[in-house]
Amino acid sequence: MGTPPITPAPPLDNAPRPNWWSRNWKWFVPVGCLTIVAVFAAFVASVVFLAMGAMKNADVTQAALRKAQANPTLQARLGTPIEVTNFVSGSINQAGTSGKADLTIPIKGPKGKATMYADATRFAGEWKFNRLEVGFEGDPNRLDLLEQSPPEPADQ
Repeated sequence: MGTPPITPAPPLDNAPRPNWWSRNWKWFVPVGCLTIVAVFAAFVASVVFLAMGAMKNADVTQAALRKAQANPTLQARLGTPIEVTNFVSGSINQAGTSGKADLTIPIKGPKGKATMYADATRFAGEWKFNRLEVGFEGDPNRLDLLEQSPPEPADQ
C-alpha cells in the first residue's frame, strides 16, 4: 500500500482584519446621531419645564391665584380649592423693585376649568394688577376679578 496523497493546507489569510470602525460604522453613526438629538431634546425640555415652573411659582402668579381663590363668584363656578394647572404662559420682566407681567394662567376647581388673564405692574416691590380676568370655555363673557374681589388680608 502506498502512502495517501497529502492534500496541501489551505492558504493562510494574510489580509489584515478590519478595524472596529470599519466593522461597526453602519450602526454606530445612526445611534450616535440619535443620541445627540435625544440629549439636545432633553436639554431643551428641561429648560422649558424649569422656566414654566418658575413662572407658576412666581409671586405675581401666586398673587393672582390668591385673588381668584378669594372671589366668591369664581368659587361658586369652579368650586374650591382653585389651583393652577399645567403651564403658565406669558412674560414676567423684573428689574429690582419694578417690573411688568402679562400672564395666561390655567386654573381649575372641582367643578371645572378656566383661564385667568393677568396684566400687572410692579412698583416699589409690590404687584398691582391693571387687569385680572377669568375666561370660561364656551362663555364669551369674562369675570373681572378686580371689580368683585374682596380686599386681601394684610400680611403680618
